[in-house]
Amino acid sequence: MNPVIRNYEPTDLDELLNAWMSASIVAHPFLSPEFLAQERENIATIYLPNAETWVDEVDGAVVGFLALLGNEVGGIFVAPTHQKRGIGRQLMDHAVSLRGDLELEVFVDNSIGRGFYEHYGFVSLEQKPHPPSGHPVLRLRYEAPATA
Repeated sequence: MNPVIRNYEPTDLDELLNAWMSASIVAHPFLSPEFLAQERENIATIYLPNAETWVDEVDGAVVGFLALLGNEVGGIFVAPTHQKRGIGRQLMDHAVSLRGDLELEVFVDNSIGRGFYEHYGFVSLEQKPHPPSGHPVLRLRYEAPATA
């Protein structure tokens, strides 16, 4: 396994969506199939065209990605078959190297994501409703260490 982080290219779309969907099904069993189907479409037509997206490629296949909107992590997903191998941390380290402090939202019921973000060093700012899904989210912040 030799992971490579690189810029997203339109030819990555199918692999990126497959990684997103498989990770979403595991991390978000509380979301409806209709909501996930709409989000899959939104990723391709709205989110990716407006975000700075980085993919993690292993042996030529996209297994994870991170999308940035300024200092906002719009999404970070790693295919379940490649989780617990440091890929998420590598993607987040890359985002920190580009932006420093970061913020994001995670579903309260997403224990996988919440555990990852807590372990990484994110702290909770607030809990608020997420009307499109009907499930609450937490707003989290990561403050990058000061460099000497």
